[in-house]
Amino acid sequence: MRLIITRHGETEENKKGILQGHMQGKLTEAGLEQAKKLALRLKDEEIAAIYSSDLKRASDTAKEIAKYHPNAKLFFVKELREKDQGSLTGKLIKEIDWSKPRDTEKRELMFKRAKIILEKAYKNYKGQTVVFVSHGGLISVLMALLMNKPLEAIKKIECPIHTAISIFNIKDNNKHDVVFLNCSKHLE
Repeated sequence: MRLIITRHGETEENKKGILQGHMQGKLTEAGLEQAKKLALRLKDEEIAAIYSSDLKRASDTAKEIAKYHPNAKLFFVKELREKDQGSLTGKLIKEIDWSKPRDTEKRELMFKRAKIILEKAYKNYKGQTVVFVSHGGLISVLMALLMNKPLEAIKKIECPIHTAISIFNIKDNNKHDVVFLNCSKHLE
């Protein structure tokens, strides 16, 4: 399976420095333009399915991609949601005291849901092209999973910019080929 992973477009909350977690988020004008440029870049791909986080900022991005792929199945799923930030959701990032204990989602749970959706897509679309539209934190988890890295490696994986794409060729033996990571040439 050919897997294209992308992050949603820029949101109003991103611009304000708000920790979104499971907030819906609203694409800015620039974010919508990013999504449209991404969709245009992917228009010639033979996409069988688009799996998107069910949060609005990702689903709005996925809908732009789907405009060029009317026959692709479009799924909005919780597994591709961003990390649940618990009581930190909606707070300004610069005002958060990261040294205090937090009630945020554990990496292990994110890893588990990333694995579930990856296995589901692979089972249903083996030999085809699938797009995942998600969020920075969950994409880092997916990257670690696809590159067979331990959970601790998530911290070292660069968070993709908005609508950057990464492509992997998924194989049965878990030795997946990385075609490229975090490419944003469509935004130039």
